[in-house]
Order: sequence, then structure tokens, then C-alpha cells
Amino acid sequence: MESKQELQNELQKIKEWEKDISGLWFWEKLTRLPFKVLDKLTPAFVHKKIGVLLDELGSYIQTGGKYLTSEKQMYKSIHKHTGTPVESYEDITALDVKDMNEISQKLITRRSKVASVQGATTGIGGIFTLAIDIPALLGMSLKTLQELAIIHGYDPNDKNERVFIVKCLQFSSADVVGKKAILSELATYYNREEHSKEMMSQLQGWREVVYTYRDNFGWKKLFQMIPVAGLIFGAFTNRSMINDVGEAGRMLYQKRRIVERLEKYDEVAE
Repeated sequence: MESKQELQNELQKIKEWEKDISGLWFWEKLTRLPFKVLDKLTPAFVHKKIGVLLDELGSYIQTGGKYLTSEKQMYKSIHKHTGTPVESYEDITALDVKDMNEISQKLITRRSKVASVQGATTGIGGIFTLAIDIPALLGMSLKTLQELAIIHGYDPNDKNERVFIVKCLQFSSADVVGKKAILSELATYYNREEHSKEMMSQLQGWREVVYTYRDNFGWKKLFQMIPVAGLIFGAFTNRSMINDVGEAGRMLYQKRRIVERLEKYDEVAE
């Protein structure tokens, strides 16, 4: 296992990332302005599909539903990378943070490529295939975050873990104020054992995940109203969204694992 200094160095890198990612560029503020207008032009069936996502996300938090990923497949991927047999989460928690990070980056690259193909495919049909793309992309986002959870030794079958996953999803699409608030909430999550009730209460605004998701489709909706032209933009936006979700999940889970290991070092020192 890594030394305490090595873990502190990795934690410092994550804190620098948090500082950088919390900045909201002027162009990002600007590009959000026309979304309300675009939503008024969006067909009713797309709005209905967005509404369904609210129920699906709520169901995911409670039961995992159709979005739960395969543990065994992830165990095989981790084994292939490290050469160490993996049969449980306990086996994964013994891995170096460096290995977790490398496996995570490979996963994000694979998922981004799949998202790119999916975006291009649904982009061909214009606005009508967008209704298919929205729930598919949400499903891929949740699947990616669950796999990142497993890579870092956390069980997405646990309800509390699914709450954390939704917070990661929320973080990836939040504005600067939202990102700072979520980082503050997760700091409390890291440092308290009895966090279940508090985290659930903090999710009272989880609907913003879907609303922000809808906003992120603003430009995509505009371009996909033109069949074929949506192919290029669809591939680009899907790839970007999965990259953002994956990066947020990788960093937040890595931080969580590092903080827990540093706490063990402190316990031994005492």
C-alpha cells in the first residue's frame, strides 16, 4: 500500500482539480442563456421523456432498477489489469490507488467511444431520435459511475452508494455554485460514519440532475433538428458528457479512497 506522503500528494492533486473545475467560464454562462427558448421549441414527447427520467432516477436510488451493472465483469477487468485475482470488494480495496486510477481512465476512454457512436447514431435521425438518446445517455452515465465505484472498492448495490453516485452525476453537470455546494456536502460525507440520513436529505434537490441534463441537451436539440448534421454534433456532445461524468466520478471516488486510507494511517499513529 502507498505511503502516507504518497497519498497526501495524490489528495493535493485532487484538491487542485476541484479548485479548477469549480470555476465557471463566461462562455459556459453565455451558452446556457438560450436553453429556455430552446425548450419551448422542443416537441412535447421529448419533455415527457425528460419527466420519465425523474421517476427512473428516483427508482435507481431506491432499488438500482434496470441500471445496476455486472460486478463479475468488473472483477475480470480489474484482474486483467493488475494480474491479481479479484473475487470481492475486499480484494479491490487492497489495490494501490495508482492501479485504481489507471483502470478508471481506461474505462472512461472506452465508455466515451461508445457514447460517441451512440450520439452519432441518434443524431442521424434528427430531433425524433433524440428521445431515444436522452435515457440511453443517462443509463450510460449511471453505469459508468457504478463501474468507477466498483474499481475503487465500493458496492453500488448499497443504497447509500447509489446516493453518492447521483451526487457525482449532479456534480458533473452543476454550475460553479452547485459544484461548491456538492463538494461541501461530500466533505461531510467523507468525515462522518452516520451519513445516510443527511445525504438523503441533501438529495431533496436531486431533480436538478435531470433539469441540468435537459439544459445540456440545449445545443444538441438545436443541431439535431437538422437530420445528418446532428450526427457530428451528437457524437461530440455525448462523448463530452460521458468524459465529464467519468472524470467527476474518478476524482471523487479516488478522493474518498485516499481520505479513508489516510484516516487509517492516523489511527495507527495514535
